Amino acid sequence: MTTYIAQFSAKHRIIQLEQHAIFTWRQESGEIDTRLLEEKIVRESAIHFFSLVAGDNYEVLPEDIAVTVRKTKPFSG
Repeated sequence: MTTYIAQFSAKHRIIQLEQHAIFTWRQESGEIDTRLLEEKIVRESAIHFFSLVAGDNYEVLPEDIAVTVRKTKPFSG
């Protein structure tokens, strides 16, 4: 298994704030499936970020979040 790091941005359809962050994950060495990575970032990072920003009175749905992966590379650190 190899650890990778990605730089990404996430936008919500309604919430007027953009998340810029990094994300690390482990996978077998080889090709990175960007679509699967974007879905993983939504589930494990972006939905929590936008839920924190929105507060308890607004339900944040995964389909309202768009993720753009800027860069990826193997990570050792």
